[in-house]
Amino acid sequence: MAQTKALIQTLKRALKAQGKTYADVATTLRLTEASVKRLFSEQSFSLSRLDQVCQMLELEITDLVKMMDQQQANLQHLSVEQEREISQDLTLLLITVCVLNRWTMAQITDFYRIDELQCVQKLAYLDRLKIIDLMPKNRIKLKVAPNFSWIDNGPIQQFFQEKIAHEYFTTRFTGEDEQLIVLNGMISKSSQAEFQRKITKLAKEFQDLNQEDVGLDFHQRKGTTVLLAMRGWDYGLFKPMLKTPT
Repeated sequence: MAQTKALIQTLKRALKAQGKTYADVATTLRLTEASVKRLFSEQSFSLSRLDQVCQMLELEITDLVKMMDQQQANLQHLSVEQEREISQDLTLLLITVCVLNRWTMAQITDFYRIDELQCVQKLAYLDRLKIIDLMPKNRIKLKVAPNFSWIDNGPIQQFFQEKIAHEYFTTRFTGEDEQLIVLNGMISKSSQAEFQRKITKLAKEFQDLNQEDVGLDFHQRKGTTVLLAMRGWDYGLFKPMLKTPT
């Protein structure tokens, strides 16, 4: 099942790369667009239909499998030492975040006060870390896997928690692109585990949407940060009121 999902995700990226839509697939398969969307969401392609879509893209199924294997072989994590070095260099951290979101060098230098020489030096470092391939004319080829993530509680996560958490919450969360939900209740361990699985699934859906939008124009995409958290927690504000302080 995991390989099927990865293969369908690879197919979606191949469609995006060639500017093809679900409507194009529907025409090829002689189905409605709604039926095609269902095929993708349920990952229920027959081998025959998969072959037809690959032919539309001028690919063989074996080409699709190779693309999937290449993507899965890419970098999923950095070492603690590498994360620490990036977190201690603000310019390098900024450029790393940009390239992970598929910015070009021109977009980085146009948007931030970073000159070309400095940008190239930082990109060359990311090339040595195998996060990117720095190509001729300073083109950037991202090499991380679709499921690339920072180390749990590693230097990068700690940096963001210490430096950015306060800034993140200095808003009323009333904008159309903002939302804050705070939930409090008393649930069992099994319910906690079930809700954590749902959080993990939601995070994966965000990653999938981020991947799907790669083909959109730069100005159609906006930097978005989502925080998903859950913990057993009694409000410290009420602790002095407990009969038996914990």
